[in-house]
Amino acid sequence: MLDFLPPRLECAVRHVNLNVLYELRVRADKPLRADLAGEFRYLGESGVCNREAALVPTAEEVGEIILSASGRSVYAVENQLRQGFLTGAEGERIGIAGTYVYDGGKVLSLRHITSLCIRVPHAVKDCAAEIYARCFRDGLCSVLILSPPGEGKTTILRDLSRLVCERTSKNVLVSDERGELSAGDLGQTADVICYADKLAAFTAGIRAMRPDVIVTDELLTEDYAAVRRAVESGLFVLASAHLKRFDDVPQKLFDRYVLLDGLGKVGEILSGEGVHVD
Repeated sequence: MLDFLPPRLECAVRHVNLNVLYELRVRADKPLRADLAGEFRYLGESGVCNREAALVPTAEEVGEIILSASGRSVYAVENQLRQGFLTGAEGERIGIAGTYVYDGGKVLSLRHITSLCIRVPHAVKDCAAEIYARCFRDGLCSVLILSPPGEGKTTILRDLSRLVCERTSKNVLVSDERGELSAGDLGQTADVICYADKLAAFTAGIRAMRPDVIVTDELLTEDYAAVRRAVESGLFVLASAHLKRFDDVPQKLFDRYVLLDGLGKVGEILSGEGVHVD
């Protein structure tokens, strides 16, 4: 995990508990910060420290992370970079901030990278058990998990896939657009399509893999056409979205809506009509 870090930063990370390391913020010429169990702390040579003692990554170290995480071939991951992210070998999602270069209205490349948000995947067994019990008491249904970024939606979806596989033996197709969702145990009856947009993954997956359930992460407005296609085909969809309220969901295609209330904590569960479900 995090093998792509330059030696100086890797040494700092080695002094913290990886089980509670959720994010690493690497900014050129600014102090190194880490999200440890939901709280951002500064990191120095010996781990957690005050701001004055924090390591300050260089622009060269930021560039080295991109090069190392790409397997020393940036050209091989150009499509990911154009979308503003890169996925490490262990499923670490590296969000990228820099200068976007456009050509004809489309992103041509990303240059002058200055900041990285490295999200560290975690497997939390049975973290989705409550959702499974409350949403599937009458059988499988389509579920959308809602919360702002960083509250554990991906971890919950990963565990929900595992539970569905173990308890129902249904064929589960995981549409992993960024290579992050599949970084862990998805279950023995799960198949994965990586780095395809959701419409392409859903279309190809339904035709070729005959799934009973499709799992996907971070729905955008344009992705609901793919969800509608799956639901109308008789499949169940388990997904997440960066939304806080039921009213903000652009199309009400799901049977249950789970609103998280903090990191990994289930708040309210609503029916497809927005009614509270016990």
